[in-house]
This record gives sequence, structure tokens and C-alpha cells, in this order.
Amino acid sequence: MYLKVELNWNVVIPAENLDIKGLMLQKAILVRLLDDFAAKKATKDLGYLVAVTTLNKIGEGKVREHSGDVLFPVSFTCLSFKVFRGEVIEGVVHKILKHGVFMRCGPIENLYLSNQKMSDYQYQFADNPCFLSLKTGSRIEKDVTVRCIVIGVKYMEAQKEFQAVVGLEGDYLGPI
Repeated sequence: MYLKVELNWNVVIPAENLDIKGLMLQKAILVRLLDDFAAKKATKDLGYLVAVTTLNKIGEGKVREHSGDVLFPVSFTCLSFKVFRGEVIEGVVHKILKHGVFMRCGPIENLYLSNQKMSDYQYQFADNPCFLSLKTGSRIEKDVTVRCIVIGVKYMEAQKEFQAVVGLEGDYLGPI
């Protein structure tokens, strides 16, 4: 779910942001790194990039010939969030349809739980639609937390986000 990763990126500082004082330069590099990090959002291999935890090393800058900008190699540690097939997770229901529910888990907005993957539950249409278990009486409705198992994960390159299909087949899975 959460991964601690060390990354090496190149940070480009425009010439107008350069300052004689080293501390201001270090601040400019850190600010630019955080901006680039936030814009990246997610990668297929690492998942969602959550936070920079430590700045390990700032390498020697190299001046670009035509622009005068300076490129600094930077090494840092970050936290990322990625779900894996077979992992048990908890999601919060945000949308209920006749054929299943959509949930959120951390930065993942689209966890889909099909009605075919929750065999004990029946769709109940009312003012507040839900899935009701006739055996236990438990309900899956909006804003309910559901423990489920990841069946499959897909990375959407254009949107830089993940989608996952989950199920309730297993012990101790269902609404909490």
C-alpha cells in the first residue's frame, strides 16, 4: 500500500532565480522539486506520489548553454501509495448503482465493487439506495467503509490515475 522510495530527478532552476547566497538557492531547488513532484501525481511503477520525506543530496549544477538555466541532480526519498492484486484494503462508498458501487481509498477515486462480487448482497432501491445482506442484515450504502480484496488494478496514463476492481470473496470482508 505505502512504499518508501528513493528517487533521482533533475531540477531546473531558471537563471533569474539564482542567488549568490547558497541558502536561497537551496530553497529555490526545494520549491521547484516540490512543484515538479506535485505535478507528476502518479506513475505506473510507483503509484501515487504522496510526499517528499527527505532531501538526500543536491548535486553540482550544470548550466544549460542556450537558456542560462541551471540543472541540478537531486536525490530524495518519498512516500507513494499503490494497491496490488490480492491486497486487502478499506474503501469508502461514494456512489451506488444497480450493478455495483464505487469507492475511494486514499488517493484512488475509482474502486469498483460489482454486484457479482458480493453474492450475499441484494440491491435495494429506495430514497437511499443500498446493497443489503439477507443473511447478516448488513448494508452497503453511501459513506460506509467496506473492507475488500483487490482483484485487478489498471493505470490510466492520460489521467495519471489508477482504477481497481475489488471483491468481497474472503473471510472478514464487507462493511465495517
